[in-house]
Amino acid sequence: MKKNTQRPLRVVQVSDSHLFASTEGRLLGLNTEDSLRLVLEKVQREQTHIDVILATGDIAQDASEAAYTRFQQHLAQFHVPNYWLQGNHDITQPILNTLNDKTHLSPCVIHKDGWQIIMLNSSVEHEVPGNFAPNELQFLQQALSASTRSHVMVCLHHHPIPMDCAWLDNQVVANADAFWQIIDQFSHIKAIIWGHVHQESDRVRKGVRLLSVPSTCVQFKPLSDDFAIDDLSPGYRWLDLYANGDIVTQVSRVEGVKFVVDWSVRGY
Repeated sequence: MKKNTQRPLRVVQVSDSHLFASTEGRLLGLNTEDSLRLVLEKVQREQTHIDVILATGDIAQDASEAAYTRFQQHLAQFHVPNYWLQGNHDITQPILNTLNDKTHLSPCVIHKDGWQIIMLNSSVEHEVPGNFAPNELQFLQQALSASTRSHVMVCLHHHPIPMDCAWLDNQVVANADAFWQIIDQFSHIKAIIWGHVHQESDRVRKGVRLLSVPSTCVQFKPLSDDFAIDDLSPGYRWLDLYANGDIVTQVSRVEGVKFVVDWSVRGY
């Protein structure tokens, strides 16, 4: 196999930071501000070059402008474009008030180096399960039809396939069948990535890479019937997107994040 020597497009994905208006806010006992800071410090140490940062939802736990503003300030240290999508805890208007740039919030398309990254909003405000509004599916169809000369990665918040985690799979995208009917029309889609599930996974469906990412805070235990917390540390995912469509990716986690689960605060 011929080695690909061209520098790839380096993407960093962070997800589910669950920040609060207060820097003392905790999710199930873990200070989410501190855990995000540790993850981003690891990104700084490990990533000498980043082309784009993707924030795949649940940026804030309380949908406060204070939380979104602080998140924006955290990402500003990298001096690279960053794009956000809404999670089930997020509300669009406070994000727009913070970003002041709708083109960096889903639905949107990032065009770079022979790739198109399509950001889709799978969330319904004030609801936990995912569902694509008709205009989101129409956006996807049009974006894919217009991008046939590029390689494509699609990003959403909710999982479009079951995770074999019974309690989480009640929150799968409700109209995932309509999503897959569109996806299956095209052969230039290389990957679909998402957040929400607070756990790492890497699968393939019809030649398309399917990837979930750890949270920057609390991790959920895979293959669990009931709500369960894992003892893995917070992390992020990096992806190298090559001009020939190849993808190299890995999850990286911080070390030593320990906390006592506070079951009296069922914040999720």
